[in-house]
Amino acid sequence: MFETVFSAGVVGRAIEKRLLSVNVHNLRDFATDKHRQVDDRPFGGSPGMVLKPEPVFAAVEHIRAATQTPVFLLSPRGRRFDTRMVEAMAGESGMLLICGRYEGVDERVIQHLITDEISIGDYILTGGEPAAMVIVDAVSRYVPGVVGKQESVASESFSQELLEHPQYTRPRDFRGMKVPEVLFSGNHEQIEKWRLKRSLEKTWRTRPDLLAQKSLTREEQQMLADIQDETKGNTHESH
Repeated sequence: MFETVFSAGVVGRAIEKRLLSVNVHNLRDFATDKHRQVDDRPFGGSPGMVLKPEPVFAAVEHIRAATQTPVFLLSPRGRRFDTRMVEAMAGESGMLLICGRYEGVDERVIQHLITDEISIGDYILTGGEPAAMVIVDAVSRYVPGVVGKQESVASESFSQELLEHPQYTRPRDFRGMKVPEVLFSGNHEQIEKWRLKRSLEKTWRTRPDLLAQKSLTREEQQMLADIQDETKGNTHESH
């Protein structure tokens, strides 16, 4: 699964250039019984299987060796993965991701081995592998040299706690749908103000929770008030 995803694209090129490395370890290699069993039925009785502590501890202790690499368990119980977490992870020299499966992982792993639990969203996957791929992809973008223009990473959605403004390219007029004139004005100050206002509008409409977390400047507060007034005006006109 991982070889297919990380053999191409931005991450694949970064691995080829040795800007980063991704190493995949099979948990069964650290099982000690003849069947290489890594899971068992939960105590107390319930459906499904739970990952056993022995192979997980053995794997992490072998991989970490003398390092203090943080260990993250991918689990729907974890903290929501976001930009702040991505930036913090990118500041580490490395990280170890445990892909949760089945009904979960023995609680002793969570209490005594991992640094934190991470969830990429409020839904259930068949396993933690796709989540690990998401995290590696997101974090790799902050590694110097992986993305061609590093400034583009800083200006993307969520980096400023706002969704990104609309983007346009050629043609200027497509089937009567025209690109906003301000983008051709040459007035960079007005263009930036337009972009900020559109970012605020998009965030207000689709992710108001992000606005609740952001400390708005006076200019942003005024822009948001104008957007809300314009929306009210359009609603009244439609009636």
